[in-house]
Amino acid sequence: MKIKRFLAADMRQAMRDVRAEQGADAVILSTRRLEEGIEIIAAVDYDESLMREAARHGSPAPEAAKAPVKETAKEAPKETPMERIREIAKESVKETRAVTPPPPPPPVPVPPSDVAALQPIVEQSVLETARMRSELGGLRQLLEQQLSSLAWNDMERRSPMRARVLRDMSRLGIDTDVARQLIDELPEELSVDQARYLPLGLLSRSLKVSGRRLADSAGVTALVGPTGVGKTTTIAKLAACAVMNHGPAKVALVSTDHYRIGAAAQLEHYGRLLGVRVYPAYDAAGLSQTLNLLRDHHTVLVDTAGVSGTDPRLQQQMDVLRDAVAQGAAKLRACLVLAANAQTSALDESVRAYLPLKPSACIATKLDEAPSLGGLLSVLIRHRIPLDCTTDGQRVPEDISAADARALVCRAAQTQRRLGPAAEDLDMAERFGLAVAGL
Repeated sequence: MKIKRFLAADMRQAMRDVRAEQGADAVILSTRRLEEGIEIIAAVDYDESLMREAARHGSPAPEAAKAPVKETAKEAPKETPMERIREIAKESVKETRAVTPPPPPPPVPVPPSDVAALQPIVEQSVLETARMRSELGGLRQLLEQQLSSLAWNDMERRSPMRARVLRDMSRLGIDTDVARQLIDELPEELSVDQARYLPLGLLSRSLKVSGRRLADSAGVTALVGPTGVGKTTTIAKLAACAVMNHGPAKVALVSTDHYRIGAAAQLEHYGRLLGVRVYPAYDAAGLSQTLNLLRDHHTVLVDTAGVSGTDPRLQQQMDVLRDAVAQGAAKLRACLVLAANAQTSALDESVRAYLPLKPSACIATKLDEAPSLGGLLSVLIRHRIPLDCTTDGQRVPEDISAADARALVCRAAQTQRRLGPAAEDLDMAERFGLAVAGL
């Protein structure tokens, strides 16, 4: 490594001297403004690690750095390049360790021509920084993987039954946080039978059910949720149950879905089959007026438009329901409809999107189309939403039943046989290793 000091009248001339003397591969170590002009210390074949080591230990410069310093202008203050580098390194360490670093010095104005000359050096510095960040990210990921594997292997050795429970929860599709919550409730020592059946009991106990029977659907219930989850079909099933118990004259349907083509026509078709009237209501005033007219009805079911959590119309729909209640309409009970065959992330997003509406219960649909019920169970347990009922087909009203936590967990366990072999150790370590390690 060859280090040289350049002194020129301005930055442009100094950069020209560096390029002429050391070429385009020169590395700028420091720059500062002196009374005589601009001082630049540059190096060729620069070894950053070597310089840091020398600055850290205060050792003499290596042989490659002991080349004599040539002057290109007038005599400057007696300070060798190595001393300057050590000074810069010490100042950098002090600034890094300081709790409140001092404000940076005011920037020195640089002519536009000098900026163009410095651009290649700046670009190279940016690329080097990006490369270092990428390497540090990869190193962190590697360390996390190693730590996860060590923690998981240690748990399998110390608590094989608890590790088996986590494997079963993983096969069921239970999310990591929910599985950890359940396993923390298990006793320290588990037998084989306990490891097989006790977690299922904890799952069913963690599920909240409303206890509401299908025949007791009194009052006003609005079904809300994303598009395609089966709200209209579920309303038809609930209306059919109410008609069988209270007669068609005591049941009414209300449609607020004016976005989806054919939504109102589909609900009217169900209404004609059941002998129940269907009322349109497209804003808060219309919904409030309609609900006031239906005060003497035993069951009023409101069909809303399917809106995803990222759709701006969701807030409008929630405002309509809130304003209708505020304008003196009957007390409205919001019920969130979730499709069991949706991905866990989609289910969780839907719940978070509709939480401002404060849904009093949830209806799980399409159980017959779900390859695994673990995502649905995880979301219900995580958000503590009571389950009203479940549906598992298109038949009206046969394919609907009141919520039963034990039956739902048993159904989820039955699907475990169709889910293939247990997860590999690497997958288990990735899912539960850091949690086991307490990170």
